[in-house]
Amino acid sequence: MMLGDLLASLGDETAATEAILSVNDLPMLAAMREQAKADGLDLPAYVAGAVRRYASEATDEEWITLMGLLNRSPDPGAVCLKRAFEHALRP
Repeated sequence: MMLGDLLASLGDETAATEAILSVNDLPMLAAMREQAKADGLDLPAYVAGAVRRYASEATDEEWITLMGLLNRSPDPGAVCLKRAFEHALRP
């Protein structure tokens, strides 16, 4: 699936959960559910917001790092999502 298609599907609970699971990090799924609940959001809204915040807040250095990781990855979408989710969960 193309990253744009994946991002467009994040309004759905199942798609949001699958997006988190695609990065192969179950503790991250639990942390994101917990943070979504703490923020008063459902999981899809939190996931979509996390990706938007990453896109708007990432530094130039982070974008350069991401581009290098995407270039070397067999699954660029999962790499991008994982970076976005890690960014969202930072204190």
